[in-house]
Amino acid sequence: MNDLLIENKATVSNAPVSLTATAINELKRLLIAEQVPESNGLRVGVKGGGCSGMTYILGFDKKEDTDEEFMIDGLRVFMNPSHQLYLFGMQVDYQDGLNARGFVFENPNATKTCGCGTSFSA
Repeated sequence: MNDLLIENKATVSNAPVSLTATAINELKRLLIAEQVPESNGLRVGVKGGGCSGMTYILGFDKKEDTDEEFMIDGLRVFMNPSHQLYLFGMQVDYQDGLNARGFVFENPNATKTCGCGTSFSA
């Protein structure tokens, strides 16, 4: 088990989501291009809405008091623990092709998705 000691927090174990190498490369590129402060991390979560009921959250943000923090290949990742129910085992990829460009979510908990790729139900 790859545990990490987080400042002012208990030990946090492996992340409930994974990022592909292409997603990690793009996120690190965005960190530099957008000049994201070092205190911020990648927020992964869900919110109500979208054509299937829930929408993925993926963006750089400050850590909230209730967040769990994970390290994935040098990236700080924040997640509200209540979102793990919907995201556990999900893989985030990044595609940069002619037919598709952007982050892609492969969520084993999704029972229904829509064509946009960012909305699902569980």
